[in-house]
Order: sequence, then structure tokens, then C-alpha cells
Amino acid sequence: MRNDIRLHMIGNAHLDPVWLWQWQEGYAEIKATFRSALDRKKEFPDFIFTCAGAAYYEWIEQNAPDMFEEIRGRVREGRWVIVGGWWIQPDCNLPSGESFVRHGLYSQRYFREKLGVTAKVGYNVDSFGHHGMLPQILKKSGMDAYVYMRPGEHEQHMDRSLFRWRSLDGSEVLTFRIPISYNNSTATKLEDKVYGKALEGMALAEQHEHSFMGFYGVGNHGGGPTIANIRSIRKLQAELGSGRFRFSSPNAYFDEMRESGQQFPVYENDLQHHASGCYSTHSESKALNRKAEHRLLAAETFGTLSHLLTGYAYSSEEIQRGWKNVMFNQFHDIMGGCSIREAFTDARESYGESLNIAAVTLNAALQRISWSIDTMKPEIGSLSKDMDWVLWEQKDAGVPVVVFNPLSWEVHTLIQVNKQVTSVSDDQGEVVEHQIVRGSRTNGKDDKYDTAFMARIPAMGYRVYWIYKRKALGAAAAPVHQLTAEPAALENDWHRIEFEPHTGHIRKLYDKKHGVDVLTGSGAVPVVIDEHHCDTWAHGVFEFRNEIARFGDAQVKLLEAGPLRAVMRVTSRYGMSVLRQDFILYRDKPGIEVKAKLDWHEKHKMLKLSFPVRVRDPKATYEIPYGYIERPVNGEEEPGQRWLDVSGEPENGGLQRYGLTLLNDSKYSSDVLGNDLRMTVVRSPIFADHFGERDEYCEYMDQGEQHFRYMLVPHAGDWRDADVSKKACELNVPPIYIVETYHQGTLPQMFEGVRVSAEHVIVTAFKPAEDGDGYILRCYETCGRAGDVRIEIPALDRVWTVQIGKCEIKTFRIPADSDRDVFEVNLIEFSL
Repeated sequence: MRNDIRLHMIGNAHLDPVWLWQWQEGYAEIKATFRSALDRKKEFPDFIFTCAGAAYYEWIEQNAPDMFEEIRGRVREGRWVIVGGWWIQPDCNLPSGESFVRHGLYSQRYFREKLGVTAKVGYNVDSFGHHGMLPQILKKSGMDAYVYMRPGEHEQHMDRSLFRWRSLDGSEVLTFRIPISYNNSTATKLEDKVYGKALEGMALAEQHEHSFMGFYGVGNHGGGPTIANIRSIRKLQAELGSGRFRFSSPNAYFDEMRESGQQFPVYENDLQHHASGCYSTHSESKALNRKAEHRLLAAETFGTLSHLLTGYAYSSEEIQRGWKNVMFNQFHDIMGGCSIREAFTDARESYGESLNIAAVTLNAALQRISWSIDTMKPEIGSLSKDMDWVLWEQKDAGVPVVVFNPLSWEVHTLIQVNKQVTSVSDDQGEVVEHQIVRGSRTNGKDDKYDTAFMARIPAMGYRVYWIYKRKALGAAAAPVHQLTAEPAALENDWHRIEFEPHTGHIRKLYDKKHGVDVLTGSGAVPVVIDEHHCDTWAHGVFEFRNEIARFGDAQVKLLEAGPLRAVMRVTSRYGMSVLRQDFILYRDKPGIEVKAKLDWHEKHKMLKLSFPVRVRDPKATYEIPYGYIERPVNGEEEPGQRWLDVSGEPENGGLQRYGLTLLNDSKYSSDVLGNDLRMTVVRSPIFADHFGERDEYCEYMDQGEQHFRYMLVPHAGDWRDADVSKKACELNVPPIYIVETYHQGTLPQMFEGVRVSAEHVIVTAFKPAEDGDGYILRCYETCGRAGDVRIEIPALDRVWTVQIGKCEIKTFRIPADSDRDVFEVNLIEFSL
């Protein structure tokens, strides 16, 4: 028995603010648990308590200020240790990269302001899996170590419980996997569970030849260390030595391991799989999460630009409040879809608040800009609605439509304006071709049609187009590309897509530019999977391949036939469920966009869409938060973000490499078996079913209607050659337009907000600095290609060049004082 090996006893309380209860119950439990931990400190002077989750501390500060002051004192003593550095313990696969940044930004700054410390150890002991870019995000958020428990050894073998976890950019954090449990539970036969578990932990430490951590305390519904727990540890100290069983913290443990001089293995991958079913449960909350993340960023970007261009002052505090709701709902039992039904009603309400906060801020910012644009025409004297009850057009002068683009590159996209008009022109007076399409209203005999046109909108900027109710401007320039539609086929210059009339499946997807049949069989096949054997989490299930049926009894109908787009509607059925897919082909851009509506009424079943890609030696690459990862094509269910690609050696066309990328706007789970790419659309397990006794009171998830979109991007080369990161953003972040009127203004009719020289670098955030001094711009490298990038913010008259590494996240401070240079900061906006 080596005396230099010890077990650091970590007194903690795992607090699920939501799971088999609602947040109000979690709120009360957190107060009681923190009170209990403070009582232990009075009773046992050597006791140390550890707890993560800035949200919990804010609740205490607001609701029990005297107790918060007591906690502050214990933190100063070093007997109450802050870990985690995030708002809660989120699901660590599903939030966006920027969401993970906001967890650290708001939480670490809160801890420093209120408690005088920041967390040094990342702490997600109950989250179900951990994406491979976390080391960089943790490191740049002030944390150089990490603690987790899932997946366990039975789910993912690890040579060591302590290792250096490295992300693609090269960042490393020293990482410890809890080997037994984060609370008192253990398989020991001893009546004293803490005593027995500590002996197990010490045995593992001896086996690994270095110190370990042993976690104790009542968990999940709070509670924390009990008097009996601490007495058990004192018994161990008396019998086996106080130096071997030490009241400690994760901070102290990692400090000891660094100082030991030992070398630990490097691990370069993500940490999966546990609860694979959680990435497709409760579609609504996942869709709301995606929408809220993007809308808050758009509101922040244009709120900042509107301030620079017009002096508009938006509330950063309101945006932060919106982010706090989103971050709370990213808690692993909410985002993972494994809580009770009532919890998701609460989540819907708080997502709604965040979406509304973002919508109000975004609208005010955009309207302030649009009202400041000079749209006056010489023939207009004053405003009057004599000509039309909707538009302010006079004297056939047209009406300005201001189109905004939140993304950091120019987008070429279709704009659908809520009015039928005769002509459209751009800001230079050039005629723009348009198409009359069905609107979402049925108002009277003729008022049910909209006008669609293709627009090019500058990066993080706007452009004015003009619509004319009755004035015919003449023909637009002759089109460069062609679009044709047949009863069961669509074709443009890039693709031909054919449908089987009786099934609705894609019979053929042909890449005309490269002469490649993209699919090796039927595509967009709705496959029904049986999963009666699964609980809500799908514990112990890693593949969903028990196919029992396919949607059929299809109707294929041509809805639109150009000139700008053609739309084929495919409606298919299974049981009491109906899937409607509108396949959209554009004349002037590649890719097949799909708008889907699912009315689902199945129980203990899963729906997947299958696309067998015609390639040999396939490789599957998934977008993960602020990065990407290649995973085996072994049929295992995997989490992902906005895109999934399968590429390999094509069977025809004479190319060296070919592939298909599937983009989505709200889905997070997929699998690839060989060359068969399958996106998971929906699961319908019982709410919060942990292999319980099923009865007539059970209720099932995702019953009824849901809407989602996806896009198919066939490409030569690999996914990098298809620019899929940007295309995925475009699918998720549509442009916004405002129908304006005539007015004088100081702003031009076209404005570009940012210029980025490198195509593989995306700007994700542009905001005021948290301390009020200047602005913050964040970008990341998308393709694994290091290089120099030149960034320009015209509204600030700022230009700088920086070297960005492979898969690196860069955050820049732009001081308000223009004499000071732009400089890099970390993710919590502290100087490097």
C-alpha cells in the first residue's frame, strides 16, 4: 500500500433542477441543499463542499441573500469550491458552439463578480456524452481540467480514468472520469455505502498508481453530504490514515496530479455513447433551442450594427436574460428529452420568452436601420395610401423592401414578400425576375398570393429592393440557368431528381455537372423502426435498425413550376401518420431543399429518412459544436448539429471522391451504416420512462404535427469542397425583410457589415463587450485549414489581420478608442 496515493473525497450534491419534477421544486431543493452544506461546515471544520451551476447561485442570491453572504464567506475560506463555470450542467452534444461559449461567458463573469473566483475545473458529471471540441472551449473559458462520468467503462472503454483530452485545434484539458458514481450509490455489499465505495476507489487508485477522486453525497434531488457520510470518512481516516482519505476538491486533486510529474495518455476524440435515444426525443424543445440560439445571435448582431449606424441603444441585459433561459433549458435532462411532460411545458414557456426578447430587439434594431435609409423619390411629396390598402406606393414609384442578412458572407436566396406585385427591381434600378407563389393566407378572391424573387444580400448587412404593384418594368436579363418540371421530376443545371409515383421515394438523383448517380437505391425513404424495448433514454441501445415498415400510399403532385423555383409535393402514410415533403429545386443555385410536415401518431416507434449514397469506402463526418468529427460507419446512433456528410470513392463519373451532405434545421441525431445515411426525424417513447411498469396512464412523446426542413447537397470532393458549413447556416438563418415607405435618410440602400478574407472562417458573434468598452467579434475556422485572415468592420473603420489555426475559435476585443489596436481575448473576454 503506497502512502503517496490518496483518495480525494469530494463532497458534492448533484442537483437536477428539472427531471422527474419541475423547476420550482428544483429551486426549493437547491436552497435546502445549500443550507445543509453550510450546516455541515459548522459541524465539521475540515469538510469541503463542491458545487457547479451559476444558475443555482443566482437563485440563492435572489431568494436567500443572507445564505448567499454565508456562501461567499465559505468561498473566501476555500471550503466551498466553485467548479463547472457554466450556467448548469448541460447536455454536452446538442447546444451550439456559441451556446457553450455563453455558458462560460455569463457564468465565469458572474462567479468573479459575486464570489471573487472563477471555476478552474469543468464539471459535467451526469451529462450523457461530450463532444470533441470541448477542450478548446473549456480552456478558453478559464478551465484547464474536466470531470465527467458518462459514458462509463461499459459504454466506452478508456485505458485510464485520468487522461489529457485534446481537441482538433490542439487544446488540452486534464480529464478525470468518475469510475463508480457521483453520489453515495455503489455496488458494495457493505452497509456503510460511503465507506465501501471509498475502499473501491482506493483500490482503483492503487491499480492505476496515482491518486483518485471519490465522490460522496446524496444526489439528483439534492441533499449533499450527510452527517453519516462525513463520519464514515473520519472512520476511514482513523483506520487507514488521514493522509490517504482527504476532504478535498477537484481543484486540489488536479493540482496534485500536475505537480506529481506523471505522464498521462492523450485522448483525441469525443466521449460517447450513453443514452443514444436522447438526441431525438422531444422534437419541439430541440427545434425551439435551435431557433432561439440563432435568433438571439441575429438580434445581438443587428442591435450592435443599429447602434453604430443609427445610435439605437438595445438592452444587452435583455439579450443575456434570453440566453439564460436557453442555457437553463440545455440542462441535460431537458435538452435530452428525458424529463416529465410538465417540464417541457415550462421549457416551451421560457423558450418563448427568449424568442420574444430576441424578436423585439431584432425588430427594433432593423426598423431603426430601415427608417434611416434614404428611400425618398423626387416625385413624392408626402405619404398617402390612395393607391393600395397595404402598400404606401404612390405614382407607380415602387415601394422599398429592405432585406437583411445576419450571416458574415453574401447570401443568394429567395425572398417571399407578403404581396402580389407586377415588377421588382434592385437598388440600382435593374429589373429582377420574380415569381408569384401561394401565400399563407386565404383572404378574398385574389389576396392569397405572394411575390418571390432571388436576392443577393451583403454580409451582415442589408440591401433595398423595390416592388411595383402595377408598373411593368420590362423583362429582366436573360437567365443564365434553366429549370424544368415534369409530373414526377424536377431538373435544373445542377441536378435531376425523379420520384416514384406509388411510394414517393426519390427514384433517381443525378448530378449533371459531374455525371454521377448520387444514390445507390431509393432516397428520402421514410423508415419506421420498432423500439418497444427502449426506455426514454434508450439505455443500452446504440443502434436503431429494427425496421418494421416504410411510409407508402404516396401522392406526388407538382405545386410550382418556375421560373425561379419548382416544388414537388410528396405525401405518404403509415398507420395513422402522414408525412408531407415539399422538394424544392431553384433555377439559379444548386442543392435540393425540403420543407417537411409530419403528423405522427405512433408509439414506441422511430422514423428515419434514408439516403444510400453511391460511394465505396464511405466516411461519415458530422458537424459538432464549433467543429466537426469523423465517425465510423457502423450504424451507431450519433449526435450532430446542422450537417452530416457521407463521402467516398464514386462508382461512376470518373472522380476521385464524391459525397452527399444532409443539412437540417432542427434535428440532432443520425446514423450511417456503410453508405446508408439516415437522419432520425422522431422518436415516441413514454415520457420519463426508466424501464418502469407501463400502464394506461403513460403518455407518449411527439404526438401530432411538427415542421422541419432539410437540404441535400451532392458534391464532388469531400464536404469541405461543398462549403457545407455556410450552407447549413443559410438553411437555419433566413434573411429578414421589412416593407418600407418613402423617407429621407442618412444611410445608403446597400450596406456591408463585415468582410472576411478567408472562405473557411465564419463570424458567429458581434456584440458589445461585457464591460462596456468597445465590441467583441468571434469567429471560427470550419475546415481544419490554418492560415491568415483579414477582417474588416466598415462601421467601425477597423481592419486587422490575424493567423487562425486549424479548427480554432478566435475572439477579438475592438476598443471604443480607435487609437487602441484590436486584440485577442479569451471566451470570457479576459485578456490572454
